[in-house]
Amino acid sequence: MTAEPPPLPAEKRPLTRNIRPGEAPLDVRGYERAGGYVAVRQALTTLSPAEVTQQVKDANLRGRGGAGFPTGVKWALVPMGPDAPRPKYLVVNADEMEPGTFKDRLLLEGDPHLLIEGVLLAAYAIQAEVAYIFLRGEYVEAERCLRQAIAQAEAAGYLGAHILGSDFSLSLHLHTSAGRYICGEETALLNALEGRRAVPRAKPPFPQLCGLWGKPTIVNNVETLCNLPGILAHGAAWFKGLSLTANGGTKIFGVSGRASRPGAWELPLGTPIGQILTECAGGMREGVQLRGLIPGGASTDFLLPEHLDVPMDYDTIGKAGSRLGTGTMILLDDRTCPVGMVGNLVSFFAHESCGWCTPCRDGLPWTEKVLTAIEAGQGQAHDLDRLARHVRLLGPGNTFCPLAPGAMAPLGSALKFFRDDFERHLREQRCPWSSP
Repeated sequence: MTAEPPPLPAEKRPLTRNIRPGEAPLDVRGYERAGGYVAVRQALTTLSPAEVTQQVKDANLRGRGGAGFPTGVKWALVPMGPDAPRPKYLVVNADEMEPGTFKDRLLLEGDPHLLIEGVLLAAYAIQAEVAYIFLRGEYVEAERCLRQAIAQAEAAGYLGAHILGSDFSLSLHLHTSAGRYICGEETALLNALEGRRAVPRAKPPFPQLCGLWGKPTIVNNVETLCNLPGILAHGAAWFKGLSLTANGGTKIFGVSGRASRPGAWELPLGTPIGQILTECAGGMREGVQLRGLIPGGASTDFLLPEHLDVPMDYDTIGKAGSRLGTGTMILLDDRTCPVGMVGNLVSFFAHESCGWCTPCRDGLPWTEKVLTAIEAGQGQAHDLDRLARHVRLLGPGNTFCPLAPGAMAPLGSALKFFRDDFERHLREQRCPWSSP
């Protein structure tokens, strides 16, 4: 096993520089001593909201929640000026439920004041008066850390009325979710926050114009907002210089599966897949071989060992046939049944469907049923054509939101790359990986 590489210098790790494994997160004074809240002071005293938005645009910060939409462009769609509807809202999507994804948990538990500072900067940019953190209910430790940090920030004058003596005021509330994967879709999240059924809304209108309680709203992911203090403190050019690609900044990449050292690491955006797997995760465990990987959480297409040189950035991963997604890869090894792995993922998505549209409500359970039958040795010859048809019918453009297309991504690519394994299940009428 190779030794774990030393971490990047703190100045090149704006997201994790304050995180100390095994230790409590910095309190507000410790965060200040580490350079925290400097960006907020600079923004409130020297920058207009439009200038903050422009700096984020110039930094090429793309959303870290999975979609990768340019953050500054998203903010620029919010109505500004004295005639803009009030109040405006900022909502933090901390409902992290994508299988294989644990990056936001690292930030929430390790440096909650970094998120709070990011919230302040984003709220100032769009002139929001109220902000909510929509937190996954199972993240109990993250909730404890956030509540403590919010109380400290309020006592220190970073939240509330006339922050740091300025005209800007912001109230920040923590909302713990009842726990549904669909709440990761921003409009379903807004419905849940309003106390209604968590189902997606029709768009347009988009939340930037008509969001929470019908008012202008921005929904940003935890990791996205945690990038803002570094951008505002050090500038757009510095942030772009951290990356190996045109997309600015660093990214928290994760590895789960049969790696020697599963975990998460902050690395330059554009770091090759193979470098993350070998240098950070220590390669595959002894006795197993890599067959494939899902690069960005459970809703992305499989890539193969031949893709290990592919940089982990939005555009290049897309050209390779998958998506960067959350940047947290799930490994498939030669001792794991790909049919069982995909069936497990589809089972999750079928359970988490909100039931709002027919393809997702009925198609996902049917797909799960077919995969379960194949894995149990009860598959039929026409099942592979049936699965391929569902991949098409539940794909992009055929459902109300991206949940079902995301569920079909690993299945469609598995049918392409591992078809022999599916056919062997049908031929032998059993799972070849199960005990005789």
